[in-house]
Amino acid sequence: MMNRLSIRWKITILISFIVSFSLLLSGMFVIGDFFHTKEEELRQRALLTARTVSELPEIKSHIVGTKEERSSINIIVERVRIIHNADYVVVLDMNKVRLSHPVPSMIGRVSRGADEGPAFAEHTYTSKARGEIGTVIRAFVPIMNKDHQQIGVVIAAYRLPTFFEVIDALKEEISITIILSLLIGGIGAWLLASHIKRQMFHLEPHEIAKLLVERTEAFNAMHEGVIAIDSNENITIFNDRAKRMFGVKGDVIGKPIRAIIPDTRLPEILEIDQPIYNKELQIGNLTIWSNRIPIRVNGKTVGAIAIFQDRTEVKKLAEELTGVKAFVSALRVQNHEYMNKLHTIAGLIQLGHLEKALEYVFQVTEEQEELTRFLSKHIKDESISGLLLSKIRRGKELGIRVIIDRHSRLHAFPPALDHHDFVIILGNLIENAFDSFQGITDREKEIYVSIEQNEEICSLSVEDNGQGIDEKHLDRIFEEGFSTKSENGRGIGLYLVKHIVEKGKGHIDVQSEKGKGTIFTITFDM
Repeated sequence: MMNRLSIRWKITILISFIVSFSLLLSGMFVIGDFFHTKEEELRQRALLTARTVSELPEIKSHIVGTKEERSSINIIVERVRIIHNADYVVVLDMNKVRLSHPVPSMIGRVSRGADEGPAFAEHTYTSKARGEIGTVIRAFVPIMNKDHQQIGVVIAAYRLPTFFEVIDALKEEISITIILSLLIGGIGAWLLASHIKRQMFHLEPHEIAKLLVERTEAFNAMHEGVIAIDSNENITIFNDRAKRMFGVKGDVIGKPIRAIIPDTRLPEILEIDQPIYNKELQIGNLTIWSNRIPIRVNGKTVGAIAIFQDRTEVKKLAEELTGVKAFVSALRVQNHEYMNKLHTIAGLIQLGHLEKALEYVFQVTEEQEELTRFLSKHIKDESISGLLLSKIRRGKELGIRVIIDRHSRLHAFPPALDHHDFVIILGNLIENAFDSFQGITDREKEIYVSIEQNEEICSLSVEDNGQGIDEKHLDRIFEEGFSTKSENGRGIGLYLVKHIVEKGKGHIDVQSEKGKGTIFTITFDM
């Protein structure tokens, strides 16, 4: 039956039950406090009544008087008892003989109460005891004569009301309180339930649970990593793909994003309150392509979400393809170069200059072997050696002399970088140098490449004597998409170079003079 009730009725019933339970607890505390207050009140009244009787001159004189005088004490005490509304007032002489009592048959008998002893030693006090009429509060006051000698004791008693007597006495107030509380609580519960219903888009709990499960499974089925945070930077979504990408295990929902992944760059979306699309990030050893977007509800930013794509493998594949393209280009240039050399040798032979032909063959062979030996010995990565070789031959085809500094050394890559990164750096810097010679015909075109390395630093330098860079453009050459060329697809190379330098925590320096050339120097700590 409960399962068929709507969320509104469930909340109303629950809050009504909470209100009722709260009333019960409050009532218990109130009644407990009432009993405590009542007990203190009766203690004071009992002491007052007992002191009043003990100070009556008739009581003081009759208690030590004749038999007739002693018998009149009960009449005097009963008048005081009725006035003070006490349950009973008993006067005892020093022999503990009762001289007054509400029950006449008890007068003249010796009292054997267990708590009367201190009263006969001139002590005034109260006690609580259970008797035939119920629980009573009793006050004990000694009776002193004019010589300050004790001649008796007065006991005044008031009965504590029972729990049911209190309830019966307060039944009207309790009934009104319960009715008003339930009525107001019920109305409030209904309004609150209606508000919660609207906040939940009029969905029932099982519908919300179903949507949550479907949403979670949908996020986990995505190939992209998805991470979302709330306005306090706590994680609200972290799908399985994102966990695999970042090596995160276990449940991280509700935890601060900075404690799980310090460099996601997701909290900055909360600060700038603007989306950032198609941005490449370097997180750890991963190259991430991300879209980061603020989450807005009713025009207010309540969080941020990031969709990540791991571009590491794609990037490596692209770099491999770039390397293959470079080697294919090198082979094409080499083929063209050797065809020219073969034509030269064939011409010399046809002209009968056999010694010249043989000398030319030895010269070409020696130059090639020297360069190959140098690259093999001092550049310990085949990709970099192949790239430099291809650029030298490409330069020959373009009429540009590419010179490799014979002091160059490369034995290891800086931390966080590999041969893919160096291929991109050198390849783009040399290609930019090739482009710098467009329109130049008044000088010998040269590009000077140097790679220096020791235990502390690794430095790359590419220098050309091309047309240089205009000073007003120097601050923008590393911006993505910026280029002084008009062709589409330009302005990417130097942006990638700068990104790799930042990843390797290196430094890049550019010196350029318009019409004279440019020097790019990049330095990494080892």
